[in-house]
Amino acid sequence: MKSTLTKSAEIRARLSHPIIDSDGHIAEFEPALFDYLEREGGAALADRVRRLVLQPPWYRATPQERLANRIPRPTWWAHPSRNTLDRATSSLPRLLHRRLDDFGLDVAIIYPSMGLFPIHFEETEVRLAMCRAFNRMQSDIFREYRDRLIPVAIIPMHTPAEAMAELDYAVNTLGFKAIVMPAYARRAIEGAARKNPELARHALWFDNFCIDSAYDYDPVWAKCLELKLSPTFHSPTSGLNTRATVSNFVYNHIGHFAAGGEVICKALFLGGVTRRFPALRFAFMEGGAAWACTLLNDLVSHWSKRNREALAHLDPANRDDNLMRQLFEEYGGEYGPRILARMGQDRSYLMWSNPEDSADLDEFARCAIASKADIGELFVPKFFFGCEGDDRMSALAFDARMNPMGTKLNAIYSSDIGHFDIPDMRDAAEEAYEMVEDGLIGTDDFRAFVFTNPMRAKTDLNPDFFKGTRVEEAVASMLNANRKDT
Repeated sequence: MKSTLTKSAEIRARLSHPIIDSDGHIAEFEPALFDYLEREGGAALADRVRRLVLQPPWYRATPQERLANRIPRPTWWAHPSRNTLDRATSSLPRLLHRRLDDFGLDVAIIYPSMGLFPIHFEETEVRLAMCRAFNRMQSDIFREYRDRLIPVAIIPMHTPAEAMAELDYAVNTLGFKAIVMPAYARRAIEGAARKNPELARHALWFDNFCIDSAYDYDPVWAKCLELKLSPTFHSPTSGLNTRATVSNFVYNHIGHFAAGGEVICKALFLGGVTRRFPALRFAFMEGGAAWACTLLNDLVSHWSKRNREALAHLDPANRDDNLMRQLFEEYGGEYGPRILARMGQDRSYLMWSNPEDSADLDEFARCAIASKADIGELFVPKFFFGCEGDDRMSALAFDARMNPMGTKLNAIYSSDIGHFDIPDMRDAAEEAYEMVEDGLIGTDDFRAFVFTNPMRAKTDLNPDFFKGTRVEEAVASMLNANRKDT
């Protein structure tokens, strides 16, 4: 008899381990969400947000107004529609739960679609009401299906106080065990606001919560540790800075989740958070792992050339100005006399040779890096990188020849089901397994990609994370084996 299994189901049936999807998505059913918002913040607030969300400023502006005000082209047609079954599945937890076997998935952690944006709303009342409403809705609609579908709570981060309040409520009242946080907060530049309050909303800086922040966010990381929550980030940067064309969504979209991930990942490391909170594990969704390989390589390279001892090679005080004059006299040509005449008059007569405060020289001081090995220890086991199944660059994470110190980074499979990135949900496991079929990674790396890395991303901090789920037994077996090995 001909098999009726999907290719993804066939692949899963051959494996000796589960497939954990670290980043599935729900497409929120807006009327339900706004019902929750009305109960949380009142009818007037719900109506105001409904108008903003259902018809963003770009759609309310003429082409001329879009150009004049540089209104970025927003996301459009984000969900598959010809495949009506998939479109309904992305909004109905019961149907999604029923179809997971066809996708080749054992368990999926479910992120929002529209819910990724409220954590970035600048108006406090709206931000807090939207986050609370979304979390209540997610808790309700996924309650019966948590054996295979694990929803995340959205956590606002404009202040540590609001973050800690929602973390407590999400875990202790609603029962969440997974969260998503913003990678940054947009804040007005105070100096610009004082000069011209009307233009202050255009003069913004991006707070990364770790370096030069407006607040001390260590209490937030401590609260995550207390509640056994692994901070996860899934922040869009489409429409910001260099990704802000008025007419081209594809231009705005490419690379934007990777950019958001790098913002917070780089800050957590250089800001010393992984040093001060070694038990925490951080994940960055949907940006792939190629940027992380580059970041690790750049951190090692920069430390090698700009650690405190290496800076002696750059210190202008160690320059031999007599030799410099001789060389300019001999080789300076027509410019030589002009340069020689200025020497000694200006400390910056050669590029960027201004005096520096010795207390500011070690830019790795917050994370207390003394060797390349320290970089590996504070980066590699602490960070996990969500990669879509069709992202062939994910293989770089497993290439110990390419990565510094012969390391492999923690790439974790993140299907992105529910969005246009995977037009047919039945291709989920099949799409990921193509890296094995194409010889980009081996079966051991695939196992790490879809099982052991996603498992560790949550159980390193909370060994009970997968209790009560379909993968509970497999996870327990792996954890016991790891204990015996150590």
